[in-house]
Amino acid sequence: MVNGIDFDIQENEIVGIVGESGSGKSISSLAVLGLLDKKSTQLEGSISFEEKNLTSLAERDFRKLRGSKISMIFQEPMSSLNPSITCGKQVLEILLQHNITTKKEAKKEVIELFEKVKLPRAVEMYDQYPHQISGGQKQRVMIAMAIACKPKLLIADEPTTALDVTVQKNIISLLKELQLETGMSILFISHDLSLVSEICNRVVVMYQGNIVEQGNAKTLFENPKNNYTKALIQSKPSIDIRLKKLPSVKDFIENTVSTELYSEKERQEFHKKTYAQKPLLEIVDLKKYYLGNKKWWFQKDRFVKAVDTVSFQLFPGETLGLVGESGCGKSTLGRTIMHLERATSGQILYKGSDITKLCNREIKALRKDIQIIFQDPFSSLNPRITVGEAILEPMTVHGLFTNKKERKEKVLSILEKVGLLPEHFDRYPHEFSGGQRQRIGIARTIALQPKLIICDESVSALDVSVQAQVLNLLNDLKKDFGFTYIFISHDLSVVKYMSDQLVVMNQGKIEEIGDADAIYKKPNSSYTEKLISSIPKGK
Repeated sequence: MVNGIDFDIQENEIVGIVGESGSGKSISSLAVLGLLDKKSTQLEGSISFEEKNLTSLAERDFRKLRGSKISMIFQEPMSSLNPSITCGKQVLEILLQHNITTKKEAKKEVIELFEKVKLPRAVEMYDQYPHQISGGQKQRVMIAMAIACKPKLLIADEPTTALDVTVQKNIISLLKELQLETGMSILFISHDLSLVSEICNRVVVMYQGNIVEQGNAKTLFENPKNNYTKALIQSKPSIDIRLKKLPSVKDFIENTVSTELYSEKERQEFHKKTYAQKPLLEIVDLKKYYLGNKKWWFQKDRFVKAVDTVSFQLFPGETLGLVGESGCGKSTLGRTIMHLERATSGQILYKGSDITKLCNREIKALRKDIQIIFQDPFSSLNPRITVGEAILEPMTVHGLFTNKKERKEKVLSILEKVGLLPEHFDRYPHEFSGGQRQRIGIARTIALQPKLIICDESVSALDVSVQAQVLNLLNDLKKDFGFTYIFISHDLSVVKYMSDQLVVMNQGKIEEIGDADAIYKKPNSSYTEKLISSIPKGK
């Protein structure tokens, strides 16, 4: 819902809209493109574009406008691109539909567009399908589609949310370059105010369907007036200081923000105690290779070295951060430790025993001790069973507690522990918000009382304030239950906040390993330095 909002975008200007999920930012952009369902939506006011009121435009006229004068880049390119059509033909279709070029010249135009958005091997990319390219490359294909007809206005809806910091920085730089070159205006939508302030001239802050603040990006970022704007800036972990508890939007609105710091002395004492123990997990020369595609019948087998001779130790109660760009092997490493992938060679020593040699029955028993929290909890929950039953299920499988009554009491206790209510037991996954579903995923994970939890991009798709709440929850649970975490993420500020030790991966190998704070202060590797310098810091 949006309540009587007013803002404008001038020619050759980049305006940002920021706010959490449900604030109305995406609804506003869909209204501009006439994509809201007219039967279920009550639309009042006006949207003026080239002296036309878009709210009274017929669908036939909108079809001429979309793609040619106003274009949009969506958050998730994989769901926006057709998986059965090559990338080149999808862009070609836009050009032909709007009669921008002839069929003969169209392919050449598409390849030029691919070169403009800095896609590698532009000619080869024309014949690639979406599943054959990386997330950053898919986003560049979407940008090529959006700018194909030289639009006057480009709407970018969360175009970098799920991307690595380096890819994110490249996309932001690309959009800036294209805007300067073509003179188009951009409406940039995000929940990350520091990111928005890097690209935008002006910023509009939305909360619960209202504009709470707007103005010059630099001024607004450095001196926010509204408490909600302050919350968006400060809910994201700082790489300079380590708060004991991250503030949420609610803390700012109720003026209950805690500024208590986790001191260096406290951190050193914790590490001294932690590293005096025997390792809980030890990875020794671990390799995970995949068989690559052959181009010719008699060609030798080609292997993709997803994890290549990786070694490190993890101690009880420690949080080990695992960072690197997409394709570096961090998620494959996590899945191999979980036994979701079989190791090619090397050892995974859990409590001193090599778990790479376990039989299926022993692997099932191990799953109780080692659990995983996935990036998207919705796809990992069964939509047909209630969340209470979903949490009960692993308890039943592993024979925890004597009967269903005891198990249900434990589930209700766990729901309360993760900030949910007893009445949520009988609800289905689709009835919850993204942040609540992530809490359900955490509840399901801790139900088995595991020793080691692998958090695989578990907060990357969440709004900054919801992200802060989930990170606080993970730290509280670690303190209460003595959990040990492997925290995998592309968000380096989040990893730094959570981690004791940091492992930086690059092309399947460990680039750098050591104390998280020490690596951020003085990285030894140019690759790590590049990752850290890519973190959005605002203007």
